[in-house]
Order: sequence, then C-alpha cells, then structure tokens
Amino acid sequence: MIVIAAAILGGIIGGITARRRKGNRADIAQFVAVYAIAFGLAGLILTIFVEKLAL
Repeated sequence: MIVIAAAILGGIIGGITARRRKGNRADIAQFVAVYAIAFGLAGLILTIFVEKLAL
C-alpha cells in the first residue's frame, strides 16, 4: 500500500516539477515516470523496514 501511494505521489510531484520548468509532453512524461519509480522504490524500502520492525 505504501509503495502504490508513494509511486502516485512521486508521479504527481514529477508532473508538477516538469510543468514548472516549462517542459513539453515528453519532458513531463519522463519526469512523471522517473519520480514515480524513485518514490516507489523509496516506498518499497520503507515497507520492508516497517515489516521488519513489526516482527
């Protein structure tokens, strides 16, 4: 659940960042993808950390 939420949040932040930098559609799509992957990976690490603490 954390992974999905983090990936969506990353995509939104990436899209906003690309628009502020006046990027075209390809730039925006690339920022959305990269930020979503990065935030999703961070969410995965956080999920693993939380699961290990729960045990």
